[in-house]
Amino acid sequence: MEGLKVWRLSSSIARPSNLRQLFGLGTSSGLVRCLDNGAAAANATNTRFPSRNRRASTSTSTSTNTSDREAVRAIRLKKVEQLRSKGTEPYGYKWDRSHSAKELQEIYKDLNNGEELDSESHHVSIAGRIVARRAFGKLAFLTLRDDSGTIQLYCEKERLLNDQFEQLKTLVDIGDILGASGSIKRTEKGELSVKVDSFSILTKSLLPLPDKFHGLTDIDKRYRQRYVDMIANPEVADIFRKRAKIMREIRKTVESRGFVEVETPVLQGAAGGAEARPFVTYHNSLGRDLYLRIATELHLKRMLVGGFEKVYEIGRIFRNEGISTRHNPEFTTIEMYEAYSDYQSMMDMAEEIVTQCALEVNGKLTIDYQGTEIQLQRPWRRETMHNLVKEVTGVDFTELEDDLKVAKDVVLKAVGLGLDSKDKSSIEACPSLGHLLNEVFEIFVEPKLLQPTFVLDYPIEISPLAKPHRRHAGLTERFELFICGRELANAFTELTDPLDQRARLEEQVRQHNKKRAEAVSVTDGTGEKKNIDEDSMYEVTLDDDFLTALEYGMPPASGMGLGIDRLVMLLTDSASIRDVIAFPVLKISQ
Repeated sequence: MEGLKVWRLSSSIARPSNLRQLFGLGTSSGLVRCLDNGAAAANATNTRFPSRNRRASTSTSTSTNTSDREAVRAIRLKKVEQLRSKGTEPYGYKWDRSHSAKELQEIYKDLNNGEELDSESHHVSIAGRIVARRAFGKLAFLTLRDDSGTIQLYCEKERLLNDQFEQLKTLVDIGDILGASGSIKRTEKGELSVKVDSFSILTKSLLPLPDKFHGLTDIDKRYRQRYVDMIANPEVADIFRKRAKIMREIRKTVESRGFVEVETPVLQGAAGGAEARPFVTYHNSLGRDLYLRIATELHLKRMLVGGFEKVYEIGRIFRNEGISTRHNPEFTTIEMYEAYSDYQSMMDMAEEIVTQCALEVNGKLTIDYQGTEIQLQRPWRRETMHNLVKEVTGVDFTELEDDLKVAKDVVLKAVGLGLDSKDKSSIEACPSLGHLLNEVFEIFVEPKLLQPTFVLDYPIEISPLAKPHRRHAGLTERFELFICGRELANAFTELTDPLDQRARLEEQVRQHNKKRAEAVSVTDGTGEKKNIDEDSMYEVTLDDDFLTALEYGMPPASGMGLGIDRLVMLLTDSASIRDVIAFPVLKISQ
């Protein structure tokens, strides 16, 4: 914009000083017109910007106030009528673009200040959303943004035909989508511009964009109206472009190793492959309940039984559980399975996927996540769960006897000081030594695993789909990858013995049903249920067809699931999973 530096709005909290510069506050007061003609008419007080000291409402900004918003909408609807009365359709069908804003900035980067290229070969056509504007009598400057960047529209009254200049001043608002054509000019102050010969309103915006002073800062509204968030904060859209790059790089990496992408059912007769509360729906024609999948694992293993040797699926997973900065009820994973390999090969694959994605998105393997420097250079640390627990707590589970009560006493004596009641209760409730080891790991070790670490050899009690460890009884050949204290991947040497698999899954069902029965029986003195763990109230059934498939024979194999949302969080320095999911699940708006 002429005489005005174009600033990007901030990611989550827009900086007022930057926004003043973006929208012309502080420039020559006699030259600046109100950015939003609709808002100006609605307020009907002043066509200039408010003073620098004006304060936004504490409850909501002026432009998003319901009454003001409806007033702006009413005025813009009248503009729609005016356009149609003049024979102009404000919702166009098509616009032939010759260039994007970024392409023009690149092509004409060497154009000198004050230089103009008016020949036919330099005639261009662009389209995008108007995000800022200024008018100087017979001259107007508009900032147009497309998905590649911004460019200025330089509009002179004498150059535009008929009443287009007046139409520009009176009927075009911030937020409208315009197509414009003209020649190329770099202004005396260095702003590359399209010197407009003609323009067309392609989409008339009826609602005002977020407050000119503070942007869209309400976190809940940002997630609920992501489309507005991306307009107000362009760097939000950059996260989703990076997400797309990560998805492409994951596919490129695994397919370069011969993996084949397949698709498996989202609606399933039994929710298997993980221990999680499923979403239940009802199929009218079949007259039966179906579950949204909680994992892709069991069907991908069926593909191995069928003769595929390297398969993967990138897919949505659904779990009817809590919502937090790390958890969303629907999320995206990649699961992959490779015949004739064990979990060691999946560690190599995890390193390869993460490092290649980091290089693609950030161009380096040293990244910053929420103020912590993360080193992704290979190889990553590989350590057993037993050794990590001993390292952090001093408790050596290999020396504990099989007496669970004695083991709990040893653990509580070693770590009980300062332990909160919830964690203490979790330790006391562990039904086996394996569960106890895992509970101590999750409470004390997991948060400390900031640098990439493969945690190896999990207890068999919590790993019903993993093969028994070939050297250590009671353990399995399983690892989880942790970065920044968060699980990023989970992998096994897969269990292929159909009888062992049936026994383990049946035991898992028994344990779940026992927990469910205990939850139902908990009552207080009045007979009312209390303290019921809702996440344990769902029904678990065996996937008999999967067990049948195993009896036909599955080759030795390794498998891994990797959370794509958490990987995107890591590589884009995003604090919450909601920042990397375009439209996250939210509570109903009040």
